[in-house]
Amino acid sequence: MRPEASSFEEIEHTADWAIRVRGATLPDLFANAARAMYSLVVDLGALPLTETRTVEVEGVSVEGMLVKWLNELLYITEMDHLAFSRFHIEALDAPGDPPEGPIGRLLARVEGGPARELRKYIKAATYHGLSVRRDTDGYSAEIVFDV
Repeated sequence: MRPEASSFEEIEHTADWAIRVRGATLPDLFANAARAMYSLVVDLGALPLTETRTVEVEGVSVEGMLVKWLNELLYITEMDHLAFSRFHIEALDAPGDPPEGPIGRLLARVEGGPARELRKYIKAATYHGLSVRRDTDGYSAEIVFDV
């Protein structure tokens, strides 16, 4: 699925960087959050699709899973010098959803390539002011990044 231009936007924040992200479904929200984060870091259009990684995270809240997801991607970027532009959420069981119970799980396949030059450096996604909201249009969240 191609994201619509309105699936995320950078928003003003006093000291760090922040984004507002939307998705029709929870998997869309997670994919759009990752795409938005990487749009701050690299030119997504110029990124080759030469590498694929599998990413798994667990969490006791949807917000916790979102932060862990983004921080796991940042870890791969830091360690392997890769950035990603395609995000395939293969499974997302939110905490409390049967059969997973209190622990939520996400399994994703991400595609990208060497991150030769970063426009911005993001240390981490944070919990600052984070909440995942659901309304008639789907899901939304505001995410603040520590820089």
